[in-house]
Amino acid sequence: MHDEIIQTLTDWIESNLDKTLSVDEVAARSGYSKWHLQRMFRTVTRQTLGNYIRERRLTLAAEALRQTQRPVFDIAMQYGYDSQQTFSRVFRRQFSQTPTAYRHTMRRALKRQVGYNFDCSEFQPTFDNAVKSSDCALCN
Repeated sequence: MHDEIIQTLTDWIESNLDKTLSVDEVAARSGYSKWHLQRMFRTVTRQTLGNYIRERRLTLAAEALRQTQRPVFDIAMQYGYDSQQTFSRVFRRQFSQTPTAYRHTMRRALKRQVGYNFDCSEFQPTFDNAVKSSDCALCN
């Protein structure tokens, strides 16, 4: 029974992670006291409700950093952080690097994984001082 309640609640949390969520608000949504809900949640998930919400927000923020060009500030605001500094501090604690460093690291890893090879030698230069293929940042 507790598993079903917590699953329903986590589904609701997932659909509301872009909003400000407090343990009090989640408890009110569940119909249980804050104390009882946190105890139930920890028994079922082996983590606190507050920690679950923080980790899910950070995971979604990390995905946004990896998959978009959006500014770190915008991503921080989307996931409920008061400032970019707060977001960066919490992010660094979780991922052992700043959001910007994480973005660069993940993109480099993706390029290596996909085998980002692009040969621009087949294209005709459209400007006078054309870059030689061996000097091209995309080719190398």
